[in-house]
Amino acid sequence: MPWMEKGEGSMAEQDEAEETQHHRSLPSGLTQDEFDELKQFVNEFHKYQVGPGKCSSLLAQRVHAPPDTVWSVVRRFDQPQTYKHFIRSCNVKEGFKMTVGCTRDVNVISGLPAATSTERLDLLDEDRHVTGFSIIGGEHRLRNYRSVTTVHGFDRDRRIWTVVLESYVVDLPDGNSEEDTRLFADTVVKLNLQKLASVTEGLAGDGGC
Repeated sequence: MPWMEKGEGSMAEQDEAEETQHHRSLPSGLTQDEFDELKQFVNEFHKYQVGPGKCSSLLAQRVHAPPDTVWSVVRRFDQPQTYKHFIRSCNVKEGFKMTVGCTRDVNVISGLPAATSTERLDLLDEDRHVTGFSIIGGEHRLRNYRSVTTVHGFDRDRRIWTVVLESYVVDLPDGNSEEDTRLFADTVVKLNLQKLASVTEGLAGDGGC
């Protein structure tokens, strides 16, 4: 999600007068049964300090592909353009190693209120299929954007599928309401998740990665 500059002030200052937001409502596209099974992961990974001037959201996508196939795409911090609609290209430094703290420079397609984005990998858990990043620079309007994505496999009645959860928190840009900001960010995330489903279902149909 390439539109933010890192805001000023310490994390302690930013956390003052804020409260932890847990996403308890059922995300669109999931059954209550699926969401009930995933609540422990929502509580662990998809919660943020949210106060005045910020908004947060949780979105979900069901994918008809095995979780390992989906994770093989989601985990590639250096190749977000594989499934993120609005990224034209991604550059990493020579000798890049995909470890927490590494960065990428993203170029955004024309037509968006953004041009470039510098992003940092904050979380990468290969065993639990969890990844997260922050946007720390670039030419865009959204500040302090942080995101976490988790990949979850389901195996029932001889059927295997995957649910991807993606959440974020971001500051409200000057002149924008919480509703407008969430609508914009949700739309981009939804389109990315839909493309992720299309890409990984194609990989699974071709025999996986």
